[in-house]
Amino acid sequence: MTRTAVIIPCLNEAAAIASVINDFKQALPDAQIYVFDNGSTDETAAIATQHGAIVHHESRPGKGTVVRRMFADVEADVYVMVDGDDTYQASAAPTMVKKLLDESLDMVVGTRVETDKAAYRAGHRLGNKMLTGAVQRLFGSEVQDMLSGFRVFSKRFVKSFAPSSREFEIETELTVHAMQMRMPIGFVATDYKERPEGSVSKLRTYRDGVKISTMIANLMRNERPLLFFSIAAILQMILSVTLLLRATSPGLIWLGAGLGVSALLFFIGGLILDLVAHQRREQKYLTYLSFPSVTKSKSDK
Repeated sequence: MTRTAVIIPCLNEAAAIASVINDFKQALPDAQIYVFDNGSTDETAAIATQHGAIVHHESRPGKGTVVRRMFADVEADVYVMVDGDDTYQASAAPTMVKKLLDESLDMVVGTRVETDKAAYRAGHRLGNKMLTGAVQRLFGSEVQDMLSGFRVFSKRFVKSFAPSSREFEIETELTVHAMQMRMPIGFVATDYKERPEGSVSKLRTYRDGVKISTMIANLMRNERPLLFFSIAAILQMILSVTLLLRATSPGLIWLGAGLGVSALLFFIGGLILDLVAHQRREQKYLTYLSFPSVTKSKSDK
């Protein structure tokens, strides 16, 4: 029997959590439901307990921190991660799980289709498109909705993932991890609705947009260092040549020469770090391979 866990990160979702738990109980009756409360000041944890969820508490703030804890503490074969704000369509979960099992995938992303314009603020929509496009170009991502909070994972994905982000950058890390490991992934369209009354979004458009952009830059530096440092080296070399050609004083000549040397050092550093990144990916891949591929068991068929 394939063990399925529904894992729900929560912060002050008393208005929505009961509906989320009940809907996923109905959609996935054999799944164990876990709610990870991230220091809520309302009755989120108590309501989750009353409705049959196993409640864990994570006092350190941030969705990324909670996801790290969920992946570490929960043991299952299939993990269904969903936000606790009752905006995602629980009835899509069986289709997503079936796709993961039938096709031996490592991640299935619930691609949001908004059913109400109020559900998806214009700033969030634009930011998601921009950030998704950046990750597609930099990492070869196939994901069309990078910031979706509704995903299904295999055990080998979860246990080989070592997140570093603390907050809403976590979805970016999840996507890049799949791309770097060249994992098979899939997509299922799912309705995206407005939050229930009393539930408030924790995503701050501009502040979290900057954090996600910074995370993309950091991931590029860590996972594709040769490209990252080569770009910096080229920019420095262009400035160096420009200064040397137009230098009118010894100071500018020395500055131009210094930038040229710096460009060379950046490129050499990129080569060295690219080797380190390759070795790190190989180690993660060995961890990934230590877990069997998830497939539908006979009892599930």
